[in-house]
Amino acid sequence: MILNKLVKKQKGFTLIELMIVVTIVGILAAIAVPNYKWGIIRAKEAVLRENLYNMRNVLDQFFADQGKFPDSLDELVEKKYMKSIPNDPITGKPEWDVMPPPDLGQVVSEEKGLGNVYDVKSTSSLVGSNGIPYGQW
Repeated sequence: MILNKLVKKQKGFTLIELMIVVTIVGILAAIAVPNYKWGIIRAKEAVLRENLYNMRNVLDQFFADQGKFPDSLDELVEKKYMKSIPNDPITGKPEWDVMPPPDLGQVVSEEKGLGNVYDVKSTSSLVGSNGIPYGQW
């Protein structure tokens, strides 16, 4: 008879045990969520760096082949230097700030011109994890 009472008392969890488990899960979630958010930001920044690097390389290739910079980013797609203009991962849109070429004092033919796209930058006004605005990368 005593054995039956002991067996019945040991079924299930007590309220205090459940509260401890819920507290531990809450603490783990509080630690994991900020790390997850920083991971997403770092991933977007890595994609931004890669997109800028690739587009700048394509601009250099275009200049080496054509003797001028493109008039727009769309010209890179039209002339098959790129399949498409990549999205800015920070804004989520394929929109980029384009910088015109500096005046290098070069003699440029009237028909060719020097082009309008010397460099590209993000259109985002947010600041990166390194403290530098994305538009200055």
